[in-house]
Amino acid sequence: MDANGLVTILVIIPAFNEQCAIFQVVDNVRALAPHVDMLVVDDGSADNTADAAQAAGAFVVRHPFNLGIGGAVQTGLKFAQQHGYDFVVRMDGDGQHDAGEIGSLLVPLQAHQADMVIGSRFLQTDVDWHIPRARRWGIRLYALQVTWLTGQRFTDTTSGFWAMNQRATALLATYLPQDFPDVESRIIVHRAGLIQVELPVHMRARIAGTSSINTARSLYYALKVTLAVVTTALKAFTDDSNREA
Repeated sequence: MDANGLVTILVIIPAFNEQCAIFQVVDNVRALAPHVDMLVVDDGSADNTADAAQAAGAFVVRHPFNLGIGGAVQTGLKFAQQHGYDFVVRMDGDGQHDAGEIGSLLVPLQAHQADMVIGSRFLQTDVDWHIPRARRWGIRLYALQVTWLTGQRFTDTTSGFWAMNQRATALLATYLPQDFPDVESRIIVHRAGLIQVELPVHMRARIAGTSSINTARSLYYALKVTLAVVTTALKAFTDDSNREA
């Protein structure tokens, strides 16, 4: 909490070459969640992503070169940890996530019912945007893997719309993997004994640009993610948030 006893919330937005979308994304969060702070992590963009984010009113951290989505999110988590934010929300920089749903993701955290909340596009009945068949197959495969390894049903393990309390933030600030942070984080949180839940959210088409994941890459990622998930499940992760220094 801040000096006035108010809950502090940081929205982390990793972005790579999103100059055409990032101003609108930040502006939308500002309009729908005016009580939050925003940090855009510019992951080595070659365009004006950082300038656009700053012009929209976000804090900006710039990587000198591209680290990948895991590295960008981890930078944001370390920033949140260092500044003592009570809750952290992660959103994508392409406009697919609805800032109006931030409050819903925070409810289980504020009620101490969960340490991490994931927005799932598959828990709603009106999935109104198209997911390519290869990507949908991959998403279902990862969900089955994580469900089997954790004993808890997951439907959307590639969702980039999360909310976390300080325990989950500290854990993932230390252990979040660089390559497949969305899928592997579910295993890490489970192995550390933290509680995570999914809630339904709506997903929109990206504001600008196109996804870099095509059919060939989807198959390639399916193999890599499967190996990474199994490897992660064999590791031990410690929740040190309550340990005295």
